[in-house]
Amino acid sequence: MKPKAEPAGGTAPARVCPICGKPPSPAERPFCSRRCADIDLHRWLSGAYAVPARPEEEDERPEQARPEQD
Repeated sequence: MKPKAEPAGGTAPARVCPICGKPPSPAERPFCSRRCADIDLHRWLSGAYAVPARPEEEDERPEQARPEQD
């Protein structure tokens, strides 16, 4: 088996479970267990995680650039 190449700065940073901080399980990567994976899924589905967005304006064009409506 061929050894994996290391990044230029030395060893790769240790990755941890984003929920509890334990080392990840290969079967549940990037999580350490099915429980942590389910917690993360629940957070997405319940809206605890959200992608920020800019509020939409009704029409961002200036008054003179809008076409006239009959």
